[in-house]
Amino acid sequence: MAVALLMAVPATAQIRRSGPTLPSTSPFMGGVPAGTPTSEPIRLTAADAIYRALDHNLGVLTSEQSTEAARGERWNALSRLLPNVSASVQESVRKNSLEAFGFPLGPGFPSVVGPFNLFDARIFASQTLFDQSAFKETSAASHRLDAAKMTYRSARDTVVLVSANLYLQALATEARAEAVRAQLESSQALYDQATRLQQSGIVAGLDVVRAEVRLSTDRQRVTAARNDAEKAKLQLARVIGLPIGQAFTLVRDIPDVPDPTITLEAAVEQAYKQRPDYLAAVERLKSAQDMRSAASAERLPSVHVSSDFGAIGLTAGDALTTYNVTGSVNIPIFNGGKTEARVIQTQAELKRQQAEVEDLKAQVYYDVRTAFLDLEASREQLETATRARELAAQQLEQTRDRFAAGVANNIEVVQAQEAVALATDQFISASYDASIAKAVLAQSIGTAEDAVRKYLGGPTQ
Repeated sequence: MAVALLMAVPATAQIRRSGPTLPSTSPFMGGVPAGTPTSEPIRLTAADAIYRALDHNLGVLTSEQSTEAARGERWNALSRLLPNVSASVQESVRKNSLEAFGFPLGPGFPSVVGPFNLFDARIFASQTLFDQSAFKETSAASHRLDAAKMTYRSARDTVVLVSANLYLQALATEARAEAVRAQLESSQALYDQATRLQQSGIVAGLDVVRAEVRLSTDRQRVTAARNDAEKAKLQLARVIGLPIGQAFTLVRDIPDVPDPTITLEAAVEQAYKQRPDYLAAVERLKSAQDMRSAASAERLPSVHVSSDFGAIGLTAGDALTTYNVTGSVNIPIFNGGKTEARVIQTQAELKRQQAEVEDLKAQVYYDVRTAFLDLEASREQLETATRARELAAQQLEQTRDRFAAGVANNIEVVQAQEAVALATDQFISASYDASIAKAVLAQSIGTAEDAVRKYLGGPTQ
């Protein structure tokens, strides 16, 4: 992921096959704007974009709150095993009916006593000594918390890749816009040249028309390329949570990232050990196993102890100390099939989680393998595109000289211009592919954020 950022190449225009393809409704394609926009454009480096996304991207913030919810769930489960202590102080004035309490004393005796005072101050405590079901549910909640933490790490890796990809896309569209502007200047020069040669009687008027059509086409391309560049920057600004309306400039000086030297087998093994989405699935499987055990353990007895200690009397001054300690063993006999229902449900969930882990294990291999293939292809693509761009530039220069000498019409020149435009576009795309392929490989192994810190350091702002 992060590694993508690290390629010191102009970047390319579109999302290629190797880049992330998230729907526009994905929380990772949104962000929470923070800060106040400044009147002057800010300088945004690749590191700034990534670290700002890690702080303000909606996907990361949502995952962070899910982790907090899982932490609360764990405490809720743990409360069944921890001591429960409370205190109360009561003072009341009572008037009671003796008959209502089972003391019908007959005629001549009062049927109501009171009013009288009653004071009672007491501390209550209870503790579970043995409850296998509660213990397993607490263990399951701990695994779910660990899974949530891993999911949060995975979300951060995803945001690194998304923000890096969008930053490279923005650089790519700017590079393409500059290339199109250069082509427009070349078309203007060729049009002026054709006009002069036509006035001198060296070329026909049709050559001027061709040059004029080419000039008009390049003007349209400049407008479209400029709009694409602005749209790419807007999308980047949203994902990283820039203040609404904040203008910024991109920095092209991105540290170069060496080609990875790790083998496919080593990369797959490393991914199984540290890729957070796979580790999260493993933790969810452990949680499902514990929940299955917890459901079965509902058939076992549980042991609890409760006590209270305090003082009771007519007033606080004459209250006497009293206490009570009670131990209890709860033995489940029949609960209407509730335990069996839970066992069936948790068994089904366990099988689902087992299938998910096996599927994700295979996905890890295929992701790493695909990343290696894309990386290899992007290297060759970049080499070819570099040579093609150089050749197209030489051909354009030669055809312009031939046209100026009057030994050729400008059909060859227009064709050479198209070849240069195509070669430039392909070079930008190849540069982007080479960069993002490294980033995707880092993400598929689970080292995206580490790669950012290694090659880009911390944010500069």
